[in-house]
Amino acid sequence: MELIRIPRIMQDTSRGHLLHGRGIGFVPTMGALHEGHLSLVRRAKEENDITMVSIFVNPLQFGPSEDFNKYPKDTDGDADKLRKAEIDVLFMPDASSLYPAGFSTHVEIEKLSEKLCGAFRPGHFRGVATIVTKLFNIVAPTRAYFGQKDYQQAVIIKKMVKDLDMGIDIVVCPTIREHDGLAMSSRNAYLNEEERKAATVINKCLVQTTELIKSGIIDIGSIRRFMKEKLSEKPLVTEIQYASVYDPETLDELERVEKEALLAVALKIGGTRLIDNMLVKV
Repeated sequence: MELIRIPRIMQDTSRGHLLHGRGIGFVPTMGALHEGHLSLVRRAKEENDITMVSIFVNPLQFGPSEDFNKYPKDTDGDADKLRKAEIDVLFMPDASSLYPAGFSTHVEIEKLSEKLCGAFRPGHFRGVATIVTKLFNIVAPTRAYFGQKDYQQAVIIKKMVKDLDMGIDIVVCPTIREHDGLAMSSRNAYLNEEERKAATVINKCLVQTTELIKSGIIDIGSIRRFMKEKLSEKPLVTEIQYASVYDPETLDELERVEKEALLAVALKIGGTRLIDNMLVKV
């Protein structure tokens, strides 16, 4: 595994592989790697000649009251996991090399970025789109891999790649879950034992709501009430930001369920914000 920290060297390395006709699979991460990330790495290895992973905790996507300074970091552990996964290149730049003094260019995807998480984290997807654009320009991947857990992020990146003619295949892979159904996330590390048990209510709600829809209940008001009642059963759930049924492409809340729908939840358990989703076909 080659470790690269300087963007220019990363660009030259990628260019060399592409000139030799090698396809590059790319997994951008913020570190604190878990099995969800590693499943993306394995998929990238299966489908490409070269596999590259980036680790960079992006300050632009954190709000002033969010957890940038305490975001979990395990640089040595992450590098060891990626070495064992036998990736080809780990790109781990410093913030100063990606955002030098005077940096003032940002990428924003209108409308999609204002819905769901965007309504509660203003500027978040602007930061995501900016760093992903920079990473795509530096790494020049053939394919890039993202998890379904961050469904809105994946939809936004697909839209950005299409609108800006980037010519990169965006591959969205299934959410990887713990044995009790909780979606794997680096932020799960914030939960104490009691909060961790309470967090299982999210997946249970999504599964039960899926069963409700498949039984013939398609009225959105009834579904929304059912979801919020289920999530509210746990007293450690301190805030439900959204829990409803959405169009998988536009992310608009649906008026009735037809064909395919996105069940999506964002809530806080204690001070930790968690998200999850599930696609359901009628």
